[in-house]
Amino acid sequence: MTPLDLPDDMRAALQRASMPDFSRWLRMVYATGGCAQPVRLHGERVTVDAGTGEVLDIYRTADEPTGFLLTACGNRRASRCPACSATYRDDTYHLIISGLRGGKGVPEEVSAHPRVFATFTAPSFGSVHAHRERDGKTQPCRPRRDQPLCRHGRPEGCGLRHERDDAHVGQPLCADCYDYRSAVLWNAHAGELWRRFTQALPAALARLVGMRRAALRRLLRISYAKVAEYQSRGLVHFHAVIRLDGPDGPADRPPPWATVALLDHAIRDAARSVAVPMPGGSGADLMWGDQLDVRPVYVSTELDGVSDQRVAAYVAKYATKGAESAGTVDRPIKNASDIELLPVTDHARRMIYICFALSRLPQYREIPLRQWAHMLGYRGHFSTKSRHYSIRLGDLRRTRAEYRAEQARLLLGLPAPDPDKALTLAEWSYAGSGHRHGEAFWAEVARNRIVTARRIARQRSD
Repeated sequence: MTPLDLPDDMRAALQRASMPDFSRWLRMVYATGGCAQPVRLHGERVTVDAGTGEVLDIYRTADEPTGFLLTACGNRRASRCPACSATYRDDTYHLIISGLRGGKGVPEEVSAHPRVFATFTAPSFGSVHAHRERDGKTQPCRPRRDQPLCRHGRPEGCGLRHERDDAHVGQPLCADCYDYRSAVLWNAHAGELWRRFTQALPAALARLVGMRRAALRRLLRISYAKVAEYQSRGLVHFHAVIRLDGPDGPADRPPPWATVALLDHAIRDAARSVAVPMPGGSGADLMWGDQLDVRPVYVSTELDGVSDQRVAAYVAKYATKGAESAGTVDRPIKNASDIELLPVTDHARRMIYICFALSRLPQYREIPLRQWAHMLGYRGHFSTKSRHYSIRLGDLRRTRAEYRAEQARLLLGLPAPDPDKALTLAEWSYAGSGHRHGEAFWAEVARNRIVTARRIARQRSD
């Protein structure tokens, strides 16, 4: 096979490898972890002596063979960048597990504090196809003996056995019966519903123990970490680790009467008590669904609950997923004319259309439904935590950056700058993003090699 016989993408990759700056460019790609859409920067970084103003070090992208510097995009979505999402997933895992076991500045005694893993779901807006299991066997979706029909003449039941990856799972039995308007508005207000829940939980605890909230705050602190996940029906639900601490946070043990059972009871009471009024007063209040699952979190898997490691892994897994897991796209939709051509499910397409349609009505103009149509209306943060739950993601990133900078100095044999004497000044400008012609192939090769090397290192450490 000659070079002319190769596919266009492979021929472009070979051409890129023959360029003089390829070696330096590839080293920068490895430094980003094989990022799928790195950001190119122009500029310079100058380190000077804070006392004398003497220039100690200077770096200019103009001196690079490539003419620019690459930095990772940092996108959390696996569908957008597998490399950066893997880093985000690992950071989220350490954030969650440190709040359950200790570490990363959190005392190990926190593992003895009462904590639960709670799942908050949306209510039903219409019957959808579902995967159901019993004793490891797939069960009929919605069996109905009398086979009734809805008012549109469609079956209200389904006797098929859907596997988890069946395309019908999450799709309405009758799209005309499904309440798309309320479903989209529920997604749009799910973040507000969670905020009201976090405000109602201390009041529910205080009521159960028979004291005022002010008195409770002097004895108890509630900490949490939460992540949003899309169900196949296109609605978000929240997974949350909720923990009881003493008034000073994770280093302070809560009172003896603060138990898992008390926390469970308070969560259920608070979830039932909160609601968000339907915008424009055009329907019933938006509330949590009936399926609220609360499980104790234990270090040991032999106890009647869920293990802390499993919880952290589960939360970290869904921190890298977005609405694309519900059959929609992972980028904003600019024009309504583009909706028909989107590679999405019919159910997701209807929800996207509803977002655009509602955004034109006066009572919904304050809600950015059109902006978040690709998210099926949801506009909240995917992962949040209370201040005292554990370490922050920013702290993890800063520690990693400092470690990499130290490794680079050791590799080049450079002395470490004295932070009391050295001052670093930098000026960067955006020069573009993504890979250019023939570069995506080599970035994917780099990412696969990094993943393989890390897997081998973990196996050796085990």
